[in-house]
Amino acid sequence: MNDGQVNSDQQQQQQQSLVKPPAKRSLALLIATYGCLFVGSIASSLLAKYYFVHGGSSRWVSTWVQSAGFPLLLFLIYFPPYVFKTTTRRPFTRFTRRHFIFSFLIGLVLGFNNFLFSWGTSYLPVSTSSLLLSTQLIFTLLLSVIIVKQKITFSNLNCVILLTLSSVLLALGSSQDKPAGLTKTKYFIGFLSTVGAGLLFALYLPVTERFYRSVYCYAMVMEIQLVMEFAATVFATIGMAFDGGFKEMVKEANHVFTEGPTVYWTVAIFVNVVTWQLCFAATSGMVYLTSGITGGICMTALLAMNVIGGVVVYGDEFGGVKIVSTVLCIWGFSSYVYGIYVKMKKEEKREKEEKEKGGYSGVKTTDDGGEEGEREVEMGKVKDDVAAAADDRV
Repeated sequence: MNDGQVNSDQQQQQQQSLVKPPAKRSLALLIATYGCLFVGSIASSLLAKYYFVHGGSSRWVSTWVQSAGFPLLLFLIYFPPYVFKTTTRRPFTRFTRRHFIFSFLIGLVLGFNNFLFSWGTSYLPVSTSSLLLSTQLIFTLLLSVIIVKQKITFSNLNCVILLTLSSVLLALGSSQDKPAGLTKTKYFIGFLSTVGAGLLFALYLPVTERFYRSVYCYAMVMEIQLVMEFAATVFATIGMAFDGGFKEMVKEANHVFTEGPTVYWTVAIFVNVVTWQLCFAATSGMVYLTSGITGGICMTALLAMNVIGGVVVYGDEFGGVKIVSTVLCIWGFSSYVYGIYVKMKKEEKREKEEKEKGGYSGVKTTDDGGEEGEREVEMGKVKDDVAAAADDRV
């Protein structure tokens, strides 16, 4: 009886250690995650173009660097529990075979998405490809409705319409935006490749959001991301091997890259690898902490910064069409942020009323998106933390 009581107490303590952090800590984590997304998204887009601008030509190399930094995620997985002692959970606890299989399959799709993005980046200006990627939002919203039962509100619908309209305007005025010496055929290939990458990413966001419903902590998101990026690297490595990409890297570094081998290996390869990992890891964190559609909107909002970065760094044209497209992009994101602000105020009022009545606070209902019957802690994506900790099934 005493042993049973001790085991029960230990299990209860373990369950409590697996519960997600309080709202204030989650908010700080969300802000830090978006900061990483801000830096990673802009830097990776500019460095991806930097590789091609200065003589790089292998699209498989460009694809490979987008995922080859997956070992860096081991620091995020192992440092917090063993160095900073932020949790008692051991890495890869309750990481099942099903988690691994799904993560690997999603990673292969992500690898193909990276390949399409590389094709688009090799032909199109940074500003044009960045604005084109915003086309994924309308599909992200539709797929989120189908896959995760996302509720369509005026805020997210208005944002999606404005951001999609910005891409349509870009497409109508893109004929005069071709770089010198680029044929219409190659420009068309780059255009379609970028749109295809956006569509695949639109599928990736709600699928991972649904997948993360079997996840009970932020560290486990990074573990899943590690497997995804490993699978994407396998995809890119196979392509590199068949296309002679590894020999191409040595040849480019020593004879082709205009900035010299040192800059090639440090900036075009290593720094590029780091910034891409920062971007993808932060994207997964955003989806986990909020939702797929919110993560997509936040990323699309950064496209305006990518456009400006392309103009400043590479001298991309910034005519009337791009100005209007950028304004629509900023307008759409601002309206969405305002919608979130209004929603938070309503939730604060509801939580205050529930506290006064002695009810449970801080829980989102099905009106906030998600499947019927699910209860999600604000700023998190966990159903019932204690039940999730006690249940070994995915």
